[in-house]
Amino acid sequence: MKPEAVLPFVHRSIRRNPAIMNVVTAATGLIRQMAIKPYVPCTRRREISLRNNFASLHSVHCQIFKEKGSGTTPTIVIAGFVPDATEVAEFQRELFKNHGDIYYLNYPRNGFSTRMFSVQLADLIEDINNKGEKPVLFSISFGSGLLTSFLQQDISEELLIRGIVMASPVLCTEDLVRPEKEKSGGVRMIESNLKRILKADASRSEDVSRQIERARRCFQALFEAGAENRKLTSRHLSIRKKIMDVLHKTTFQGGYERVLALKQFNMPSANKPAFAGPALALLAEAEENVLVPGSPSLKTLRDNATFRLLFPEGTVLKVISSGDGDAVAHASLIFHHRNYNPLLESWYSCLHASKLLAAQ
Repeated sequence: MKPEAVLPFVHRSIRRNPAIMNVVTAATGLIRQMAIKPYVPCTRRREISLRNNFASLHSVHCQIFKEKGSGTTPTIVIAGFVPDATEVAEFQRELFKNHGDIYYLNYPRNGFSTRMFSVQLADLIEDINNKGEKPVLFSISFGSGLLTSFLQQDISEELLIRGIVMASPVLCTEDLVRPEKEKSGGVRMIESNLKRILKADASRSEDVSRQIERARRCFQALFEAGAENRKLTSRHLSIRKKIMDVLHKTTFQGGYERVLALKQFNMPSANKPAFAGPALALLAEAEENVLVPGSPSLKTLRDNATFRLLFPEGTVLKVISSGDGDAVAHASLIFHHRNYNPLLESWYSCLHASKLLAAQ
């Protein structure tokens, strides 16, 4: 019998044995940790100048990790609310590594500062630029709002960016939370939780804590819903373990400050391009299950004229599932990577080709 014929039996045996599965899951996580290493940019002048503005730098400081690649177009991963950047792009790692190094920004557990995030991102881009490279900024959901906010600041103008990708972008608060009286089309699970958090009394820690705990259960439920009726590999289970760990270890204050960062998002003005270089927006076919009816980002991305004002060299693609009854959900890079990755590979290849032409 050929080895490949035996593999399905091996996989089935592993899945049915919890002890073996735990060992395999732990081994998968260890292999990832060996490949992805902490990284400190040589250039940190913006971050250092901001240090004295915070009582606790640790509470607002992102952890940066790096994974070596083989190309000259690095990627910086900017995640959504959860999971960490090091986990959300697990099934895109090989694709990214074929084009260059990967840098991951993992958000702090005990707090959050949009300003600190921006200076750390700027320092990292400058560090990459000093190596003679220009990165692609790859953002997911909430991370796309952070990215577009960053691009609208003067801090970004002196930096060299190869291109940007926005997967299921949330560019403004109104994408997830509508005014109180608007309930047409039903209330989304995330919308309900975010409203409760934003209405919580910040002076009463028990009120904030109670609402953040509800949100934790919401994100757990969303992941479990995505995993339902799927054959989960050891990679999936390792990511699940990390997601639950992030949800458990992110403090109430850390979760609350991420929501406050979302509250600061404003839709980019069409009076000026948000980014003039190559841009790719990936919209899942079932975005409306998470984003609210009338989402400004969906409206903008689906209107070619308005989108082109913001991203003159931009492309919007819809990510569609190949199977019935398995619609691609908002930011479903983990469970629908087979639908996302060909689109990403094609876009990166075009970037590479245009880079070669420019060098001739």
